[in-house]
Amino acid sequence: MQEQKPTNFIRQVIDADLASGKHSSIATRFPPEPNGYLHIGHAKSIVLNFGIAADYRGSCNLRFDDTNPQKEEEEFVDAIEHDVEWLGYHWDNLYFASDYFEQLHDYAVELISKGLAYVCELSAEEMREYRGTLTEAGRNSLWRDRSVDENLDLFGRMRAGEFEDGSRILRAKIDMAAPNINMRDPVIYRIRSGLIHHQTGDAWCLYPMYDFTHPISDALEGITHSLCTLEFEDHRPLYDWVLDNITIDCHPQQIEFSRLNLQYTVMSKRKLTQLVDDGLVNGWNDPRMPTIAGLRRRGYTPASIREFCNRIGITKADNSIEMGMLESCIREDLEQSAPRRMAVLSPLKVVLSNYPEDQSEQLSAPNHPKDESMGKRLLPFERELYIDRNDFMEVAPNRKFKRLVTGGEVRLRNSYVIRCDEVIRDQQGEISELHCSYDPDTLGKNPPDRKIKGVIHWVSAKHGVKAEVRLYDRLFSHPAPDSDKEIEDWKHHLNLQSLVVVENALLEASLGEAQPGERFQFEREGYFCRDSVITDKLVMNRVVTLRDSWARIENSK
Repeated sequence: MQEQKPTNFIRQVIDADLASGKHSSIATRFPPEPNGYLHIGHAKSIVLNFGIAADYRGSCNLRFDDTNPQKEEEEFVDAIEHDVEWLGYHWDNLYFASDYFEQLHDYAVELISKGLAYVCELSAEEMREYRGTLTEAGRNSLWRDRSVDENLDLFGRMRAGEFEDGSRILRAKIDMAAPNINMRDPVIYRIRSGLIHHQTGDAWCLYPMYDFTHPISDALEGITHSLCTLEFEDHRPLYDWVLDNITIDCHPQQIEFSRLNLQYTVMSKRKLTQLVDDGLVNGWNDPRMPTIAGLRRRGYTPASIREFCNRIGITKADNSIEMGMLESCIREDLEQSAPRRMAVLSPLKVVLSNYPEDQSEQLSAPNHPKDESMGKRLLPFERELYIDRNDFMEVAPNRKFKRLVTGGEVRLRNSYVIRCDEVIRDQQGEISELHCSYDPDTLGKNPPDRKIKGVIHWVSAKHGVKAEVRLYDRLFSHPAPDSDKEIEDWKHHLNLQSLVVVENALLEASLGEAQPGERFQFEREGYFCRDSVITDKLVMNRVVTLRDSWARIENSK
């Protein structure tokens, strides 16, 4: 899949900055919080930040915003690093916000010394009451006019662990009447005692807030353009205020873009965590999840995700992206790259009555119908084989049915033409096998005296490999499950058919050697990937169907 260099309003800003001499080089960063796994929305930010750094020959840092040890874990740090590298990127520098804890503390002391920060003792409930509303100004805290010396003493005692959680906070002294509520004396430090931080251990009981940490971290790293999603647009004045009021050389420019809203899933990390914790999915890497780990396990490729991110573009406008666009990207990628194989998901036995019992042959089949460089494979062919039960009907239901019927003929893919002569039933009256005859003169050619319209896939009964096939579909049945005002609980829209397990599928012999993560097209069925987590048995995950069946459903509404 060929990736094209995108253009957007952020790149136009960068072009202008370089042309004016404001910057001689570009530095970006990707700053996730390690409190969960990355999802497809984070991929958009990764592609943007690392892509800009690569295209402008600049730098991009990976920085973990690890200022809340209550929710952060080393597992998430490792997973994020793996996801970024898997997507095809590598950071110039790896940082943690905790690397700057001492410097951040010193900048807080500087603000206190300048009379621009104070220790407040309002409770959380009182803070909400004093804050005001969008139409009413807030009220000054009772502790707002403490002296510099008293604030410095209290802040030092906060660091020393003398106070209980929630009893003291450090607030910036800005303007309680500011139209932007974020500027109404925001909290910049809070006490979090008794916690073990994954990087600093128990060295700190005092932790900075994101809105204080982020601009300083950007400046310390020399970031030129701090790119973030639109929910931080109202936080930009605070970003600038922090940098304007401390002694620091660099002042990055914050630029906001719209976040990714993908249909038929949820993008809130809180809700994704709830799905995991409630056991509604099988972990963060469940192939139905929009996490990068889930997409990887399902069989998505890095190129398909990068292409998707480039196609949706970078804008200021919030929009809802159709899941079909993501699925189209992986279809296009695998259509070119995935070798073809045959798999029978609902096996029905076929006995070729006129094929010699002791005969066996190896038929040649292309690995890709349009790419000869991918070579060929051998298909063992004998008297007994399996076709898919859905490819047979005793009587054709309509003229469009081009598969096998009693007395009718079809071609077996890469093989012979067969005719169904007899239907065999078990004691319950169910069809148990078909007795057919094959035309030995039809290997690689059509019979001269009749036209064969149907082609079906098959697997050798003797050499077929048993497997568990997991048919994954969209996690939700509603395009925007968490915005449906008629249903209070967004989990009500979970798609009960998002996973269908086929336990006794039969695959062609070569798939027995498939490696974890290897992708194939099962002819006439879809694209599949060998599961990379379950390795003690052969499990194949459906990446995506051959066609967008949801488009037909949506268009019929």
